[in-house]
Amino acid sequence: MTQQQTLADLATALASGQIRVVDCTAVLGPQTPTLKLPPELADDTPPVEIHPISHYDKRGPFWAWNWLKLGEHTGTHFDAPQHWITGRDYADGATDTIDPAHFIAAVNVIDCSTEAAGNPDFLLTREAVEAWEEKHGAIGAGEWVLMRTDWDRRNHDADSFLNADETGPHTPGPTVDCIEYLLSRGILGWGTQCIGTDAGMAGGFQPPFPAHHLLHQNNRYGLASLVNLDQLPPKGAILIAAPLKIQNGTGSPIRALALVPAT
Repeated sequence: MTQQQTLADLATALASGQIRVVDCTAVLGPQTPTLKLPPELADDTPPVEIHPISHYDKRGPFWAWNWLKLGEHTGTHFDAPQHWITGRDYADGATDTIDPAHFIAAVNVIDCSTEAAGNPDFLLTREAVEAWEEKHGAIGAGEWVLMRTDWDRRNHDADSFLNADETGPHTPGPTVDCIEYLLSRGILGWGTQCIGTDAGMAGGFQPPFPAHHLLHQNNRYGLASLVNLDQLPPKGAILIAAPLKIQNGTGSPIRALALVPAT
């Protein structure tokens, strides 16, 4: 089969419904939860603002359009290596310099929804990933790995989504050895359904925030605030996660789409 025929078959499968498109993106708007930093650090990302320029009125009688105010790491978003100090020196580590071939790849979805429902501080370990591979098959080089927790069911309410108290945020995520193992497998990147790629309490890990620290140290990528991972199989889907081409961008809101075989 030629490459041209492969693409033609993909187009046919999409048009016929043999492959369906799952939207893994949360709605981006003023109600979108944003990360809250400790008060001794820099300002938080501002809430999303949508301002009309015209709306079929005297400022533009035939057209409607808006201007936006939002952060690079707001809503469903992509973390580029230059987002973290460990990845700051990669010339191809910004949203405008990353090879676009890296925005489309096979995806592995590890279902931790039951564990996260019982324990918001649940941590995915290397041992659990290896057990998942025994059941579903090896994670390949150049593939995405996503942690399904169904945390997206909370994103209609910022307090529930951030789930913080006086001890800090309580959201599930990976252990240090989990990320180290996935990097040894040669993954393209790691993603979650929470506000960030790390567990809520990961600031106390060594190194702190290991998903950020280790992924970006190795010129790998992160995805956060994904939705609808319950509609993806453990293996067999393709994920499209393309950031805006922001000059020297450390990240970007994205429209994350998964191509899934119809059942």
